Amino acid sequence: MAMPRNRRTTSLRDSDSRLGDSDKIEGAGSWDAIEWTKIDQPVSRPVPHGLSDFLYEAEEVLAEGYGVLVNTDEAGTLFVTSFRLLFLSEGSRDIIALGTIPLATIEKFNKIIIKQPSGPRQSEKTPTRRLLQVIGKDMRIIIFSFRPRTKQRRAVFEALLRCARPVRLWDMYTFSSGPSRFSNSSPRVRLVNEYLRLLGMESHHSDISTIEDGSFEASNDWWRISDVNANYDMCATYPFSLLIPKSIRDEDVLQACKFRARCRLPAISWCDARKYWISVVITIYIGTGAVLARSSQPLVGLMMNMRSNADENLVGALCTQLSGGKGGRRKLYIADARPRKNALANGAMGGGSESSSNYFQSEIVFFGIDNIHAMRESLVRLRDYLDTHGTKSSDGMSSFLRHGGWTWGGGNLSSMSASVSTLGDSGWLIHIQNVLAGSAWIAARVAMESASVLVHCSDGWDRTTQLVALASLLLDPYYRTIKGFQALVEKDWLAFGHPFSDRAGMPNLTGSGLDLPRQSSSSNFPSSPIRQAPGTFPSQSSASSQTQTSNNYSPIFLQWIDCVSQLLRMYPFAFEFSSAFLVHFLDCMLSCRFGNFLCNSEKEREQYGVSEACGCLWMYLDDLRASGGRSHVHYNLFYDPSKHDGPLLPPAAALAPTLWPQFHLRWSCPSEAQSGEVEAQCRIMMEQISELQKAKDVAERKAREMISTMEAIKVEIRTEKQTSSSAMNLARKANRENEIIKRAIQSLGCRIQVSGNDDCTIDIESNLGDLPQRITSSPSTRDSADSNEEKTNMSISVTLTPDSNDDIPGNPILRVCESLCPLRTREGGCKWPDAGCAQLESQFVGLRANYDAFDRLSIYDGYFQPE
Repeated sequence: MAMPRNRRTTSLRDSDSRLGDSDKIEGAGSWDAIEWTKIDQPVSRPVPHGLSDFLYEAEEVLAEGYGVLVNTDEAGTLFVTSFRLLFLSEGSRDIIALGTIPLATIEKFNKIIIKQPSGPRQSEKTPTRRLLQVIGKDMRIIIFSFRPRTKQRRAVFEALLRCARPVRLWDMYTFSSGPSRFSNSSPRVRLVNEYLRLLGMESHHSDISTIEDGSFEASNDWWRISDVNANYDMCATYPFSLLIPKSIRDEDVLQACKFRARCRLPAISWCDARKYWISVVITIYIGTGAVLARSSQPLVGLMMNMRSNADENLVGALCTQLSGGKGGRRKLYIADARPRKNALANGAMGGGSESSSNYFQSEIVFFGIDNIHAMRESLVRLRDYLDTHGTKSSDGMSSFLRHGGWTWGGGNLSSMSASVSTLGDSGWLIHIQNVLAGSAWIAARVAMESASVLVHCSDGWDRTTQLVALASLLLDPYYRTIKGFQALVEKDWLAFGHPFSDRAGMPNLTGSGLDLPRQSSSSNFPSSPIRQAPGTFPSQSSASSQTQTSNNYSPIFLQWIDCVSQLLRMYPFAFEFSSAFLVHFLDCMLSCRFGNFLCNSEKEREQYGVSEACGCLWMYLDDLRASGGRSHVHYNLFYDPSKHDGPLLPPAAALAPTLWPQFHLRWSCPSEAQSGEVEAQCRIMMEQISELQKAKDVAERKAREMISTMEAIKVEIRTEKQTSSSAMNLARKANRENEIIKRAIQSLGCRIQVSGNDDCTIDIESNLGDLPQRITSSPSTRDSADSNEEKTNMSISVTLTPDSNDDIPGNPILRVCESLCPLRTREGGCKWPDAGCAQLESQFVGLRANYDAFDRLSIYDGYFQPE
């Protein structure tokens, strides 16, 4: 289980002070012969200072004791909370993962007293060690040691009795914590959407309203979604909607279910709907028509002669016509997961197996996979073997691998020698190999022969689920993604009624918890004995024990996850999720922190509103991945969907399972559990590459900004050039206009002289024989009310100064106008518009650029007329 995110190391000396020296060293009375009495309901205690940072939401402390974790010889405080057994180290003030286990993950726990012989000079009183052994479903065996003659072990043990196996389902932690922010949307909606995907109708989506209205039925050319079990009246352990052949009516389905054990009739779990793209907007689904179907055993009776026409028609409808113009109907394989002798033995109780002569074009195959009891015993032997040979064994002493420097299989975890020969007679990997081989055979028949396969065992919810789900994983690349893996688990394991409460040893909704009798185990400890050092012997006095006695407990789902990890090892590029995701997912399932895997069927979870009352595991895992992005440990770094975009068909020689180090060896041999150094190094390199990519993006962004700035500067330079060019053009134009004006004035008979101080002198020579007159002008710029006008009026003040030596009679204005102005009439009138031509000391024709006056002149008027 993941630790809380806001955890921080906090001193717990204050909490340790609550345990006085008298409690730690000596106590009154002996409780070895404690009677079995009714245990009161758990009472929460105040949370010790600093512990609240490590607790989950609504998690309460029920008991505590000071002790030593024998596996690592580390002292600390052991807390029993409403959710887990939590061990805090005295030295590091942090949670020790090995000593912290959820209550639901505990398979059994025992009190042990070990007496050591006293020396000849010692007192007659024999020293003892008081131990508490906790065995988990996740392959760990941990031992806590408490000081003798104290009540600390008793307090912890009684708290475990009250909380580890609650009688009622509602007493579990997941109901007290509530859905929180990990609320669970309707699983039934997700199931119907998965059916629509299998039918090739991904564009259609169901919602809660269509489920409640019963309008979720859909079909393609071969199959349809039926609501025949909408109220769970036909089969209490099947989902509310089923995928069945389109040619079979609901009335025939109700008749056919009577011929199968627990009414678990043949229903389609997966069908081939491969898609082909015709264009960007058109997608056509062309399935081969092959299907994977599942059911329970047929009720053929003791003489194996009972038949059902409805069942035979339903099974025969799975054999649709072959596609591609081959003609004829496809073959049907009926895969019985049991050994043949077990199938025959079930005939005595009315069960059995089909006869190929009764089913059209069929063939019966037996896989020989053992039942749930064999799997349970095999895992117990494997756990004891690993604890015996691990580096952190529960006895806290030297073990097979502790000082010898050995590694599993000589350091090669992939070898068969490490897989089978070194694991004693546990048989676990042989069972894994059988499940893998059966699933690969089913996938090969569907993919290579386009055949349909019907799979069943006795009840159709253990071995059948393993085979169908694993074969679907091999056939469909979608199930090898994280989202598809969720859909696969919800469809084949949850919807089709795998009894998780029974297999995980949890209470069910009937209120009858597990029968947990008191047993003596001090002298007989077969599952994982405390290996004694020389000179020690176990006490013969009784010690209370808590054992898992449910006959239905079995690690079926754990075994399937183990098979998935084997495929992940064989095809590292085919799966989006990593081995760490599988371990975390399995831990969450075993801990029962979320409500997804409670109860035994979909009907029970819907009937009592488990989805609404508890948090959702899938939402929790999605939230974890969202916080870490694609670099999160749940993602497989090597995933490349283009390498395996079709079925995975492993050859028989490749089906050589090995220990799953990340799960099997993480407690007993942590160094081997971390053997995936290549993946860890790749993940570190990916993180470094990600950082470099971020730095590269920053540098590229800065470069783009610099380029943009340079482009802006270039635009400004071009604008300045254009402005300069325009100014130069205007200057040249002004020069040309000045030249024109100068020539115009000179053409009037004036001689212009410009001095260095910008004074202008104009000498005018008269044609009437008068003395020459001198006009002195200085340039000035007339002020204008609007300085932004495009036309600028330039005026030159002209002063007519008579020569001081000459005495010229008469009016000089008249002489100038008469002698120089070509528009002056002989009668003395002026033809210049508005009479704005020559005004003494103000204006003169030709010197003022009065363009409006020029525009009003007639085309026939002229400046220069012959005299």
